[in-house]
Amino acid sequence: MTCYDRQDLGLLLLRLGTGGVLAAHGAQKLFGWFGGGGIEGTGAAMEAMGYAPGKQSAVMAGLAEAGGGALLALGLATPAAGAAAAGAMAGAAAVHAPNGFFAAGGGYEYAASLALTAAGLAVTGPGRLSLDHALGHAVNRGWMVPAALAVTGAATAVVVGLRNRRVREASEFGQETLFDEADAVFGK
Repeated sequence: MTCYDRQDLGLLLLRLGTGGVLAAHGAQKLFGWFGGGGIEGTGAAMEAMGYAPGKQSAVMAGLAEAGGGALLALGLATPAAGAAAAGAMAGAAAVHAPNGFFAAGGGYEYAASLALTAAGLAVTGPGRLSLDHALGHAVNRGWMVPAALAVTGAATAVVVGLRNRRVREASEFGQETLFDEADAVFGK
């Protein structure tokens, strides 16, 4: 019989908490659950925030959050799950960055915390209380960690870079109402 230690229990708690929060955020985007906008509403908001095309951006962010979160909670394909979730949260942090760090002022604190926790789980691994461990780590090999983080990092850099360019161009042309539609969709 295997004796689980504090590290295994701690990783389980981190995975369940972080994965559950991410999965719920993704369900808001994909299905409109928990007061979310669904694909239509989130797509319009994503477009207003500079992520284009909006619907495709909503689907990709929703899948990264819901899928990555669910897989993190289960401890399955942990490198890919953590990297995908971290990439989605980096995209969210880019939107909030102009508001400073603290979430109380609309800053990126919350998104950064989720991104760092997801990335940390991708690097550390899920622990023994996980499907990865039960399946012999078939989808949690050492080489998968840098590969998943590198691919996700590159894709995120491109997506956020294109979004930042759109926002910059919109402000140069005097379109100061860029976030009004997003605020209306999310009730802000």
